[in-house]
Amino acid sequence: MSDALSRLLAARDWLMADGATGTNLFNMGLASGEAPELWNADQPEKIRALYRSAVDAGSDIFLTNSFGGNASRLKLHSAQTRVHELNRRAAALGREVADAAGRPVVVAGSIGPTGDIFAPMGTLTHPLAVEMFHEQAEGLKAGGADVLWVETISAPEEFKAAAEAALLANMPWCGTMSFDTAGRTMMGVTSAQLAALVEKLPNPPIAFGANCGVGASDLMRTILGFVAAGSERPIIAKGNAGIPKYHDGHIHYDGTPALMAEYAVLARDAGARIIGGCCGTMPEHLKAMRAALETRPRGPRPTVEEIAAHLGGFSSASDGTGDDDGPTRERRGRRRG
Repeated sequence: MSDALSRLLAARDWLMADGATGTNLFNMGLASGEAPELWNADQPEKIRALYRSAVDAGSDIFLTNSFGGNASRLKLHSAQTRVHELNRRAAALGREVADAAGRPVVVAGSIGPTGDIFAPMGTLTHPLAVEMFHEQAEGLKAGGADVLWVETISAPEEFKAAAEAALLANMPWCGTMSFDTAGRTMMGVTSAQLAALVEKLPNPPIAFGANCGVGASDLMRTILGFVAAGSERPIIAKGNAGIPKYHDGHIHYDGTPALMAEYAVLARDAGARIIGGCCGTMPEHLKAMRAALETRPRGPRPTVEEIAAHLGGFSSASDGTGDDDGPTRERRGRRRG
């Protein structure tokens, strides 16, 4: 328990993570199609402000502005030679903010998917994925990140490659997948399969779970799936603030601070230890979540009916793990194959 996150988990029943990165940066003026990671060098004060807003709202953990900071994604912006620099800057700015917080705050080095597809469908290989993730991890480590935070993964092969990269960098890590296709990831992984996968890794994550996806209801159903799988590892819940809708030319998430407060309490009661928001989650959402977690007593584990009653209905009838899902999943697999 030498790392900062493990120490906090040992001392607290729950920890609050941060909210959205992209949504907040767009509100600060980031242009559509612009690489957010370039702001680590070009707009450092805005990145500091992003991090501070999470800390001021009560977050115990915030993610660095490095989600797309791998060589494959940065190549789209002719910045593939700047991977180490941009990740180091992302973490270093975070280290400044965390060290000035006056309380323990964990700097989590965000690592998103490569954006490439594994062979034979695509060109990505295991060694290449490990190399890309390792380069990013070393930059985040150099900047002072406490832990690597692998997120929004859909393929088990990519999850394994990121785990190997964390081992090479000698960094503790956490990992989340995005369950957005009838209770499964885009590549067909179920909550039970992820729970089993993390325990088979040579260096399992400190915590694992789900982020992004469809809405808070669907994510909560996935959390119940992790719990049902019998995992004793800390579970992460990082759901979107409602459902995205177009409004006046912009994407707006319809989740209110009150709804996200309900989600946070339900996530805690369901068994999540690390609770935060993803797309659309702003500081006002985080403040409401923190207040609810601190003031509302722990209740029994919610049922899917209670989740739907509090957060709204699910986007699909199945959570992806039932017998009724088999034929549909097989047809989907053939289409992809």
